Amino acid sequence: MSDELPDLRASDSDREQVAEQLRDALAEGRLDMSEFEERLDATYKARTYRELAPLTRDLPSHGTEASIVSMGSMGSMVKRQVSDDPAAIDWGERMVSGEPSSTFGFAVWSGFNRKGGWVVGRHFNGFALWGGGEIDLREARFTERDVEIRCFTIMGGMHVTVPPDMTVVVKGFGIMGGFDDQATGEGSPGSPRVVVKGFALMGGVGVERKIRRMERLRLKEERRRERLERRDQRD
Repeated sequence: MSDELPDLRASDSDREQVAEQLRDALAEGRLDMSEFEERLDATYKARTYRELAPLTRDLPSHGTEASIVSMGSMGSMVKRQVSDDPAAIDWGERMVSGEPSSTFGFAVWSGFNRKGGWVVGRHFNGFALWGGGEIDLREARFTERDVEIRCFTIMGGMHVTVPPDMTVVVKGFGIMGGFDDQATGEGSPGSPRVVVKGFALMGGVGVERKIRRMERLRLKEERRRERLERRDQRD
C-alpha cells in the first residue's frame, strides 16, 4: 500500500491481514505492547486503504507471502505473512547460548517477578517469606533443555505460569499449606522439560498452564471477526 492509493473502502479481511502483520512484529520485538495495541485499535477503526497503509509502513515483510487483496483497477497487491499455526511456539528459537539473566528471586515482606523474554538457566530458586513471587515462562528463553525451578515459601505465596505446550513435572509439597499442581503433563516436541519442586510452609505455590497474551489477543480478534461475519450474514 502507498500514499498514492485512492480512498477505496477496506474490507474486514483487509483489516485482519494488517492485524496479522502487527502480531508478527510484536512477536519479533519490533513493536512493544503499547504500540501494538495502539496500532491494532487503529486497524479495526480504519475504513480505507489509505488509513491502513501507515500502520505497517515501517515494518518489514518476510517469510511465506500470500496475495490477499486486489487494489481495484490499480492491479496492485497487498501481501501478508502466513504461518501454519500462529499459536505454536518454535522451541528451537527459544533455545539460546550464554548465561541466564536470573537464577534466583527473593522476597521478604515484598515481592519479585520474572516474566517476559528473560533467559532461564538449568536452575532457578525462588524464596518468599511473608511475600510473593511470580515466575512466568510463557515468553522465556532457555539455555538448557532440562530446567529445575525450586520454590520455597514461608507464610507467603508463589505462582509459576507455563505455556500450554511445555513439558512440566510438579513435585513440591505443602506443610500447613499447599502446592497446587495444574500443569503436570507432556508438551510439544522439542519443548524444555521443567520440573517445579520445593515446599510451602503455611503458604502456597501454584503452577498452572496459561496461553500467552499475544494468543489471547489473537483469540479475541477471531471472536470479533466471527461476530462481524455473523452480522454481515444477517444484513
